[in-house]
Amino acid sequence: MNETPKFVPAIRLKNTPDGSCTFEMGKLPVLKTISTSSFRISNTVEEWEKSDHPAPRRQYVVTLKGKIRFKVSNGDTFLIEPGIILLAEDIEGKGHSWKFEEGEAWERLYIPIPDHGESFFIADYK
Repeated sequence: MNETPKFVPAIRLKNTPDGSCTFEMGKLPVLKTISTSSFRISNTVEEWEKSDHPAPRRQYVVTLKGKIRFKVSNGDTFLIEPGIILLAEDIEGKGHSWKFEEGEAWERLYIPIPDHGESFFIADYK
């Protein structure tokens, strides 16, 4: 009998004290209620989105289709694809950039996190 997973993989973009952007690997618990009053589905890509930019707000980005390679300030990269949730909390400074890893389509769902709202992110510490 298969057990229901208790977590889903997640990666958090966050600011560092010097205003740079970095990321950390982690997870989000399943069956948590997220307080939000809106969401947005997007399948469009503006060229400016691929350049360095901070997140416009704290938000979850759920990839529905596509493989995207993100890059942070120090040049480190990570891959986002369906099944991995991005938690965008790099709302200041230079921010992040990204490019298509495969194809030219990225379908995603944005879920804003209310001001002072809990993200439920659990970092994977080594």
